[in-house]
Amino acid sequence: MAKIKLLNPENFEQECTTVWSFARRGNWATHNSKYRGNWSPDVVRNLILRYSNEGDYLLDPMIGGGTTAVECKLLNRNLLALDINPNAIELTCKALEFESPHSPKIKTMLNDARELSMLKDESIDFVLNHPPYADIINYSEKQIAEDLSNIHDLEKFCEEMEKVAQELYRVLKHGKFCAILIGDTRRKKMYQPLAFMVMQRFLHVGFTLKEDIIKHQHNCKATGFWVKKSKEANFLLIMHEHLFVFQKI
Repeated sequence: MAKIKLLNPENFEQECTTVWSFARRGNWATHNSKYRGNWSPDVVRNLILRYSNEGDYLLDPMIGGGTTAVECKLLNRNLLALDINPNAIELTCKALEFESPHSPKIKTMLNDARELSMLKDESIDFVLNHPPYADIINYSEKQIAEDLSNIHDLEKFCEEMEKVAQELYRVLKHGKFCAILIGDTRRKKMYQPLAFMVMQRFLHVGFTLKEDIIKHQHNCKATGFWVKKSKEANFLLIMHEHLFVFQKI
């Protein structure tokens, strides 16, 4: 078991607006920022507290570095943690090696998020999803052919994300929520609204949009090299992501 200095965040306050900004990357439990592109534990904690209850059965179909799993263990939520990358499953299992006053059921499994046959229809109380932003960060260096982070074409990526959305809609209970954090990108200096493209796919499968939260990206610092490039090439640095909260009605 890992030795923990701080089990829960200090001075935590639940968010109540549509703009979220967290400078810290999570210094409690086993959280760390080593996994590229992992989402802030503050985001996950806010989502879990607002959209689920203790004892609920949650799903994270792309668990990554294990942030959602750690927060579920701390907040007493049962969780099915999936990922197509065995490295992510290994990291998640390691992150869960700490003592907590709660002992929810947390199961990890190697799996493609486009196919959730292990789950029955309407069996999940809340879904949290932080997918790759197409190939902005490649998580398997093309060693895993089905990895969504290998897809460069944005339309193709959105087509595959719609398959994910269909499965998430199927397994989610009526009236419950699905949260997805995703950002935009640029191609040939032109802005590509990837977040809204993915949002449309979730709406297409039947979800309704409950919230659109703007999250400030603190790891995109407008200093040095990129400030110079921004001015020289006349483009603005993207420093926000969209946190969509969908509801199955």
